[in-house]
Amino acid sequence: MKRIKAVILLVLGLVVGFQVYAQDPEFTQFYAAPVYTNPAMAGTGGCAGGGRVVLNYRNQWPSLPGTFITTAASYDQNFDKIGGGVSLLILDDRAGEGLLTSQSVSAGYSFQMPVNRRFTMRFGIEGQYGQRSIDWAKLRFEDQIDPSKGFVNATKEQWSTDQVGYVNFAAGVLGYSERFYFGLAAHNLTQPVQSFYGNSAAIIPRRYTAHGGLVIPLDGRKNPESTISPNVLFMMQQKFTQMNIGFYYNKGPLVTGLWFRQTFGEYGNSDALMALVGFRKDRFKFGYSLDLTVSDARAAAPTSHEISAGIEWCARKPSRKYRKLSCPDF
Repeated sequence: MKRIKAVILLVLGLVVGFQVYAQDPEFTQFYAAPVYTNPAMAGTGGCAGGGRVVLNYRNQWPSLPGTFITTAASYDQNFDKIGGGVSLLILDDRAGEGLLTSQSVSAGYSFQMPVNRRFTMRFGIEGQYGQRSIDWAKLRFEDQIDPSKGFVNATKEQWSTDQVGYVNFAAGVLGYSERFYFGLAAHNLTQPVQSFYGNSAAIIPRRYTAHGGLVIPLDGRKNPESTISPNVLFMMQQKFTQMNIGFYYNKGPLVTGLWFRQTFGEYGNSDALMALVGFRKDRFKFGYSLDLTVSDARAAAPTSHEISAGIEWCARKPSRKYRKLSCPDF
């Protein structure tokens, strides 16, 4: 419900020049979008310092007209010569059947710092170029209305541009051992202006993320076939605050998961129950998750769908310096 309100307010602000704020897209499978969640996760793929490519697709509330479609593609890899990992992220977000479109390209670097034999820190920074565009032809204004025929008249409303570009930055920190992990990230550090009218108050507000979890083996082995991983993510952006809490269960190549999302503040409510099923074969992985709305919006927007797919490859020469991150692949 919060994204519907955000886009409605944003479109109104674009038309009449009010001060408004928008919310960044989010993924239920936040660990399947690693460098989007935290730039410090660049280069943390699981194959001895090799690389990975990940694709993410989210269709939020498809039962509504003008749904929210978010697509992301990322690449990241660790390199010993530079002491950490690099990343590239491309994001496309469409709201209202293409009425409002946001696109961005980001490049990042994370520095790996071993603290001791068991604990590792990573520090990441990311630069981004983004742009937002609006299709004014899809908007409707009062002067277009004919009492008997509807929206048939040409509007006299004026607008200056249909596209705005900006430079943005993010930073993050990650700490992990073989059995636990935690991270902090801050996005939109410069709070760039997104107004189509040059309104300096219409910024993209900072987004703060905290996440963490455990990997608990269920069969007592050093490389267990079966694990459970409780985890939590807390995210705050302007007036929007949420917490995802749940767990992954891994049995061989199969992965399942269950979470609950709670929002707080002005738009606070019990938002959704989220279930995931996925599998991993060799270096390929695939996951599907379903969000079941439990708030008052469930009658109109009962579900959201998300798909992730990824492939990893090993380094030609296994890295002795690389420290594997054991957080869930999904």
